[in-house]
Amino acid sequence: MSMATRADGQPSEPHAADSHELIRVHGARENNLKDVSIEIPKRRLTVFTGVSGSGKSSLVFDTIAAESQRLINETYSAFLQGFMPNLARPEVDVLDGLTTAITVDQQRMGSDPRSTVGTATDANAMLRILFSRLGTPHIGPPAAYSFNVASVSATGGFTVDRGSEKTKTEKVSFTRTGGMCTHCEGRGTVSDIDLAQLFDDSKSLSEDPFTIPTYTGDGWVVRIIAESGFFDKDKPIREYTKRERHDFLYREPTKVKVNGVNLTYEGLIPKLQKSFLSKDRESMQPHIRAFVDRAVAFTRCPECDGTRLSEAARSSRIGKLNIADACAMEIRDLAEWVRGLEEPSVAPLLAKLRNGLDSFVEIGLGYLSLDRASGTLSGGEAQRTKMIRHLGSSLTDVTYVFDEPSIGLHPHDIQRMNSLLLRLRDKGNTVLVVEHKPETIAIADHVVDLGPGAGTAGGTVCFEGTVEELRASDTVTGRHLDDRAKLKDTVREATGALEIRGANANNLQDVDVDIPLGVLCVITGVAGSGKSSLVHRSVPAPEGVVSVDQTPIRGSRRSNPATYTGLLDPIRKAFAKANGVKPALFSANSEGACPTCNGAGVIYTDLAIMQSVATTCEDCGGKRFDASVLEYHFGGRDISEVLAMSVAEAEEFFREGESRIPAAHRIVERMAEVGLGYLTLGQPLTTLSGGERQRLKLAVHMADKGGVYVLDEPTTGLHLADVEQLLGLLDRLVDSGKSVIVIEHHQAVMAHADWIVDLGPGAGHDGGRIVFEGTPADLVAARSTLTGEHLAQYVGA
Repeated sequence: MSMATRADGQPSEPHAADSHELIRVHGARENNLKDVSIEIPKRRLTVFTGVSGSGKSSLVFDTIAAESQRLINETYSAFLQGFMPNLARPEVDVLDGLTTAITVDQQRMGSDPRSTVGTATDANAMLRILFSRLGTPHIGPPAAYSFNVASVSATGGFTVDRGSEKTKTEKVSFTRTGGMCTHCEGRGTVSDIDLAQLFDDSKSLSEDPFTIPTYTGDGWVVRIIAESGFFDKDKPIREYTKRERHDFLYREPTKVKVNGVNLTYEGLIPKLQKSFLSKDRESMQPHIRAFVDRAVAFTRCPECDGTRLSEAARSSRIGKLNIADACAMEIRDLAEWVRGLEEPSVAPLLAKLRNGLDSFVEIGLGYLSLDRASGTLSGGEAQRTKMIRHLGSSLTDVTYVFDEPSIGLHPHDIQRMNSLLLRLRDKGNTVLVVEHKPETIAIADHVVDLGPGAGTAGGTVCFEGTVEELRASDTVTGRHLDDRAKLKDTVREATGALEIRGANANNLQDVDVDIPLGVLCVITGVAGSGKSSLVHRSVPAPEGVVSVDQTPIRGSRRSNPATYTGLLDPIRKAFAKANGVKPALFSANSEGACPTCNGAGVIYTDLAIMQSVATTCEDCGGKRFDASVLEYHFGGRDISEVLAMSVAEAEEFFREGESRIPAAHRIVERMAEVGLGYLTLGQPLTTLSGGERQRLKLAVHMADKGGVYVLDEPTTGLHLADVEQLLGLLDRLVDSGKSVIVIEHHQAVMAHADWIVDLGPGAGHDGGRIVFEGTPADLVAARSTLTGEHLAQYVGA
């Protein structure tokens, strides 16, 4: 910090306010952090790196960002705090020098069917205002162009009491013009339900006819239907009269009394639409999703042609475009159209709309359209969409926290992302980035490397300093920073091919390509070039295709690797057989749970607006099981001791001897193969990093029986050292006779491939074509595409 100069030429003392140049963290112990103390420079770009599970997110998100948010919440009144989430203070002794933290993470955006890229940003709101001012014919206010607002009209009256004078009744009417299509209710799709998949119409209600998940004979849902009084319980459904069939399928909510209890009966179809079909498919539990896929067909709404808008909203135009046409355009084309509008009366609105759309293009999302459902965005696309509102912000001295912003980006796009991070820093902000890619680490002013290992072997700061100092250090990251996978001397020969002909999903332009089988095939190209459309929408899906996509693992504090992988089932059965008791006793979510904490291991005390306090259960000591259950042993250990084992320990424990469980051993062996040998079997899923969750999901899918594996960016969240292990795993899959198709941007995976299919040359309507197919060596030699250029630089060719 430079010192001011006095009139006599002598430097004056620095101002006291200029001494707060650091964020100080002392004694951080969140998750696996081990008394971490660190000083982070403000108004600089600091990158946090380290192997997956080393504690990066625990330090940056769960400590620094979480405490900043908690302190901001405490500035609000007690009344308002009552409506906010109660944030516990992180496990840390001292946090000093914090500024307002804005977190931009990888969480998928809201997946409500009515949520789009336009509604998730301000673009749709501004377009609606624009059409309400300039559209002809004029149909109403901005709400008239919104597919989330239904048209409503009502009439009524109220009585005015004028004391001794006569009362007077006045009539009122209310009208609201919305833009929602009434047929699909603003969803753009309508559902066609196959009744044969819901129930067996040859059975009566007393014979448990339903094939819907949770609709069991002794459950409340079925009891309400059977005892509603509308049906003969012993009459087969196919023999219902027209009236009975209507009541069974479509009756409006009606109050009924069942066993003296007032309940609501509703027809089967509207009940299913509210309970199952109102949710995003990806957020459903696997068995519910399988049922929906089997029983329901979603088709484009015939009334609005999938635009979600009413006929009136579609009739209003500016020039030749209505608002549906504008939202369906690629954003970069829409930006050009808006730039061509000249209307002084809405000049400020046009300027703001132009800036917002230009930000999409600048951040590399110009290929999206505003009507794209937000739930279909990848983690990387969602993160960049959230960034847009911050690019033009006037705020300074803010701490921006990013979680692997390079995810889903081609090497060509990473350069653009780097310039945006530097722009935020140059405006006087502190930028904290959790990252693995060397290209992003290279632009850091300051690097913090955590490790040395993952889980209990991590949680310490191994290095602080510049990128050059990191390169010279002996840390895991330092040693691998300049690692480059080499092109293979010989590649495997294909044993067959998956033929794709005339693929035109999304932006694909009648693509014909043969995907080789029996080899490691990488599908690559810039973001938005059509890779996922080719693989997930166009590849024929014969029996035996195992697909591992980017959807995140969902789970509560009660979920752990043992429950998620199915490992707990053979363990419980082995304990039950060895001790002659029920398997349910060995589940902390069932009969074996500690009655005091209900199997949670901790007891939460709600202190209203103050943070909830979690204390270890004194009765079970955090083990989650009832004391009587812990008296049963298998292989010399009780169930809590088995769940406290690491995967590596469990692999040895279940391999041989009296504790041998072949089914359990196969599962932990797969977990070890994907590099999760350090995880404990009972560790809550909520404490796992993104990379750990990705590999845990891969371990589960490795058990699926199939000859073709389709992996969508398996390097997500993986450190440079972890990528080596992943390449070894992919090789083992191919060498065992499997075919592996990988959508990937990481150059190490490209270089290691037997065959590459490169899409492009650009994104959106500038992509969707095959620009190269062949071996990595041929791609490097040709340098005919962006991928070829970057891969050649990577391997040093």
